[in-house]
Amino acid sequence: MVVTQENVAVNGSRKLSPQEIADILRDRIRAGDLRSGDRLPTQAELAEEFGVERGTIRQALRALQDEGRLSNVSKGSPPRVAEAAPTRDEPQPTMVGLAPRLTGAFAVPHVRVDAVCHTAETLMLALGESVRLIHEGKLRPESIDVRILLPSRDINLAFPVSVDAQGAEDPVHQRWLEMRNAQVHVLRHNLRALRSSHGIDVNVTFRALPFTPPVKLYLLNGEEVLMGYYMLTQREEEHDGRTLVMYDALGSESLLFFFETRSGQRDAAFVDQSQKWFNALWETITTDLSLS
Repeated sequence: MVVTQENVAVNGSRKLSPQEIADILRDRIRAGDLRSGDRLPTQAELAEEFGVERGTIRQALRALQDEGRLSNVSKGSPPRVAEAAPTRDEPQPTMVGLAPRLTGAFAVPHVRVDAVCHTAETLMLALGESVRLIHEGKLRPESIDVRILLPSRDINLAFPVSVDAQGAEDPVHQRWLEMRNAQVHVLRHNLRALRSSHGIDVNVTFRALPFTPPVKLYLLNGEEVLMGYYMLTQREEEHDGRTLVMYDALGSESLLFFFETRSGQRDAAFVDQSQKWFNALWETITTDLSLS
C-alpha cells in the first residue's frame, strides 16, 4: 500500500495528537483507501509519516481498535483493517460508543465535556478508560472541565416512575435519587483525584434541570456531539426486599448518533446548536444540584 503524505502539522511545528491521527486513518478507511483486511504501515512508518513518537501512534491505533475498525494492534506486527469495519456515523450502544470517543477527547491539552443525562452512571463508567490512561501516562491533559446537567430532585420525573405509585412517595423516585447522588459523588471524586496525583486543573460541576430529559447528549471539546434517545419500557427490579414495577429507560443500551464539526456543514450546525442549547440551559433555568 502506498502511503501519501498529508498536512500533519499546523503553523509549522505543532505535533498531531493521537485523536487527530486516528481521525486521518479513520477517514482513509471510510474513503476506501484502506479496505477490510488491508495491513496498515508499521508503527515506525506511521510515526515517520506523521512526524510523531511511536507512543502517539499506538494511542491512535488503540482508539481505532476500540471502535472496532482495526484488529491485531500490537507491537509485533502492523494492524489490519477489521472485517466489515463500521462507518464513523454508525450508531452504537452508549457503553460501546462513548468510552472510545471520550478517550479521543482526552488526548488534547484542554478537555471539555458537557453532558445532559438522567443519571451520571454511563458517563462515570465510560470515563474509567480515560482516567486509567492518564494514570498510565498515556494521556496527559493539562486541564479537564466537565459540566453535567441532571434532573432536579424536586420534580416529578416522567421516568423512572412506578407503574402504580406516583409523586414524592414513589419508591422508584427514591431509588433513582439515591443512585443519582452516589454516581455524582464517585464521578466527581475520580476526576478531582487527578489534581493531586497528576497536577491537572480539574473542574467538575453539576446543575439541576427542572424537567426530565428525553434524550442523552454528550458534547466533547465543542467539536463532537453524541446523542441518544431514552427508550422507555416496563420492567421489574428487586429493591430493599420489594419488587418495583416501573416505567424506565435502559440508558446504556440507547444508540448514540455521532456528529462532528469536520464532517460538513450539517454536522457543524448541529454541534454548534447543541452547544448553544446546553449553554442556554446552564445559564438560565437550571439550579444548583442538591445531593441531600
